[in-house]
Amino acid sequence: MGLWIGGISFFFLASFFLAPALVESGTIGELSGRANVLDFHKENEYNFTWTDLNIYSASIYAFGDLNCHNKHERSWVVNGNQMPVCVRDVGIFAGLALGGFIYSRRGVNRWTIRDTFLSILPDDRLQPVYRSNRRTMVFIAAGLICVVPLALDGFTQLLTDRESTAFLRLVTGVPFGFGLGLFFAAAYSARPNKFSGPGQVQLPGNVRFQRPPQEEE
Repeated sequence: MGLWIGGISFFFLASFFLAPALVESGTIGELSGRANVLDFHKENEYNFTWTDLNIYSASIYAFGDLNCHNKHERSWVVNGNQMPVCVRDVGIFAGLALGGFIYSRRGVNRWTIRDTFLSILPDDRLQPVYRSNRRTMVFIAAGLICVVPLALDGFTQLLTDRESTAFLRLVTGVPFGFGLGLFFAAAYSARPNKFSGPGQVQLPGNVRFQRPPQEEE
């Protein structure tokens, strides 16, 4: 599953750069749209419709049109054309690809999403975490590390007059995408039905899952 997530994300990441490169320079000027809405599928004030592009570039710009606000001041330019998505989305997809590929090399099915997610970390580092039963704390901390930078950068722009930079959008998008890629891979890979019972799951530090004792009637 990690390879699927990494591969698909890398395809889109590469396409964000290839799509404008395969269009005549100057075709796509400064755009400004809305997220989760198709703004550029028909005639508009920006004199750009992705339906006029080659099928590959049109597909990628349609994806960006639906998923991104396409604000020119938050986007890079390739070959004289504005990219299909903003810089933050470039970072998110880079992180998704990285997270998926890393999970494909290190991730292991360990029954729960939490334990499967943590399996990318070296077992020797996880041994004290498991022996002290602090894995939920580590799982939540990892999520916060991935999400909080993007949330702070985004919400401070929304609630104040502050305007972020392309660099900050990129570097906050990467960890968010990385965490998202790992979570998706772990969610699809955590399969309890692959084990005959919870005690069969090999956890760091020779820790074993145990079923809670049945209450007496």
